[in-house]
Amino acid sequence: MIKNGCNIFLCSCVVMMKGRKNDMLINAQKAEDPDRERIDSLLSRIKDGDRHAMELLYRCTAKNVYGYALSMLKSTADAEDVLHDCYVQVFQKARFYRSEGKPMAWILTIVKNLCRDAMRKRKKTDPLPDGDWVAELAEQKHLSNDERLLLDECMKRLSDEERMIIVQHAVIGFKHQEIADDLDLPLSTVLSKYRRALMKLRTAMLKGDSYDV
Repeated sequence: MIKNGCNIFLCSCVVMMKGRKNDMLINAQKAEDPDRERIDSLLSRIKDGDRHAMELLYRCTAKNVYGYALSMLKSTADAEDVLHDCYVQVFQKARFYRSEGKPMAWILTIVKNLCRDAMRKRKKTDPLPDGDWVAELAEQKHLSNDERLLLDECMKRLSDEERMIIVQHAVIGFKHQEIADDLDLPLSTVLSKYRRALMKLRTAMLKGDSYDV
């Protein structure tokens, strides 16, 4: 389970009850870092063929994997396929894993490669029509309501890079430098796009063009 990632982000960026007259307080915060030590330990156990560790790894990282895949592919069906294939490959490739303090980055490298394969097969990213995201995300039982809200807003309102930056920072818990490394962008660009994305979400929320929380 993500460690309060979406909840922290949403509480600081989104929370405004219907009918409340006061302006909402927006103070974007980064999600807590994933439990790196636990994930590292689980990968070591998986390397030894521990299938129960595989189940535990899925439980604590599936939302991260799905969110990352969805932000790249803009398709819930393709993201589900990547989610499944990711853990198949994790189990197969665990023997190659070397603990360097960044187990989630190792997993997301697998996710990124699977997403690129899917995009090559599809030859283009084809977003669902506006309005379909709510219904599609409702089918994802491993997501909380807050997580569906965040992903829905990101899918509808942000550019590809903005969406990736928000998901990696606010959901997965990556630092801005880690995001810059992952996206091969200058740190200054990541920071600028992050602020721009938050402004877009803030504007949408203040206009009330969103869910009621």
